[in-house]
Amino acid sequence: MSRAVVLVEGESDRNAVLALAARLGRELNGVEVVAMGGATNIGHALVRYGPDGLDLELHGLYDEAEEGYFRRGLERVGLGNASGRGLGRQEIAALGFHCCVVDLEDELVRALGVPAVEAIIEAEAETRSWQRFLAQPDRLGHPMTQQLRRFMGTKSGRKIRYGGLLVGALDLDRVPPPLAALFSGLC
Repeated sequence: MSRAVVLVEGESDRNAVLALAARLGRELNGVEVVAMGGATNIGHALVRYGPDGLDLELHGLYDEAEEGYFRRGLERVGLGNASGRGLGRQEIAALGFHCCVVDLEDELVRALGVPAVEAIIEAEAETRSWQRFLAQPDRLGHPMTQQLRRFMGTKSGRKIRYGGLLVGALDLDRVPPPLAALFSGLC
């Protein structure tokens, strides 16, 4: 039986959370990691798992651009601010939901560094695809971290697979802050 739920936007985030749990040797007994199919589904997930639903302990990760969905969803299920002003990022974090700047892949790419991520691409035998991607005219001038994030989303299933691969290569002393905060809350 579940005692807690970790709500994440998609399968790549779910894969990364599960991979990190395995790397940390953390059993997630009683903790369900749920890919919601996008941030816009947070309201439905909170109704299902929150205080008026299954009443589970709530945790989650969200992308910076999706913060408004999470704020409004939390407020709608009664987890808002008693003062009447909207929840701030720190208040959202105190409720167990942690912001990834820009997104979880960006957090992982920054933690690993561009050369380490390119080594993963090479190990996955995707160097040629990566080179072709970088040669596209619309890719010129973009920061490499952005390029890497975008590349992961260009082929069906790649982003999901890379979620686990990036975590697998991560130095556990450099776990990105949102993931570290998530796991510290999962006692």
